[in-house]
Amino acid sequence: MRVTKNAYSEAGVDIDLEATAIKALIRNLTFRRKGHHTMLGNVGHFAGLIDFGTHALALTTDGVGTKMLVADRLADWSTVGIDCIAMNVNDLYVMHMEPIAFVDYIATDRLSVEKMAQIGIGLNEGARQANIDIVGGETASLKGLVNGLDLAGTCVGVQAKDRIVTGEKIRPGDKIIGVPSTGIHSNGLSLARMIVEKYADYDEKLSTGKTLGRELLTPTRIYHESLAVADRCTIHGMCHITGGGLLNFLRLCPFGFRFDAPLQPPAIFRWIQETGKISDAEMYRTFNMGMGYAYVVPPASVDTVTTMVKGARVVGEVTKKSGAWLGDLQVT
Repeated sequence: MRVTKNAYSEAGVDIDLEATAIKALIRNLTFRRKGHHTMLGNVGHFAGLIDFGTHALALTTDGVGTKMLVADRLADWSTVGIDCIAMNVNDLYVMHMEPIAFVDYIATDRLSVEKMAQIGIGLNEGARQANIDIVGGETASLKGLVNGLDLAGTCVGVQAKDRIVTGEKIRPGDKIIGVPSTGIHSNGLSLARMIVEKYADYDEKLSTGKTLGRELLTPTRIYHESLAVADRCTIHGMCHITGGGLLNFLRLCPFGFRFDAPLQPPAIFRWIQETGKISDAEMYRTFNMGMGYAYVVPPASVDTVTTMVKGARVVGEVTKKSGAWLGDLQVT
């Protein structure tokens, strides 16, 4: 069976519909708190900010998504906690917010002591990597509403107001520095699972020697080094490449982002694309394609960033022409 250009939608995730639905939700979020500690900025960046005097607090929330189904197939839940924390703290790092505390939320149709214990192992390791406290959480047994187990969480970050990075200083001519991912991370799993289950098996090995299942279960990288990088040099913007791929950059500013020298996609992405016959445009709007994080910097900061961050290199440039561009191909 040939996968069409709308493969991700066929797998159950319609990015365009999701964007429209989110806009419909945000349009109705008009109330603003009165008094102290009010909201800073608007809804729509990677994290929401709260005024706290000389500092700002930040809140972000995210989950593991259908990567949990891969964990179920492999009967290994020991790393999904890392993904849960990574998806939250990486959204804080892009604004130079330091993550400090986390709460998890587990919704399930049936509690399993073994599964919960393994999830705890991953959450603890993620907390160690990000240097945060897990201060609480909630577990809900929702038989009839939930089928399986959904793992999500919320993270709090803090930063002095004058050190927050919002993207407002980004200008044409700034360089885009890409940082390697550890693989698929926690986005695009609906499409990846569809391809594996249609054309192969989770036990099939790639050229790397790892099975497809293990490649898909590899934990999301936690980009904790970004705090030190932003302290050392001028950073105009940062981006966590999640669902939407290169389209995530459009959240930073009204300018365009052109990628003429993208990072080499790992074997798992090449396998998905070749097996599913998926176009470049759809791959780069669905997956991170080997670039999980990026810095947008003035040319003078390039050497510092590439020296401090292993595997980082210039992949493109900010342009006056709006949109996300893979060479001459616009990703929409």
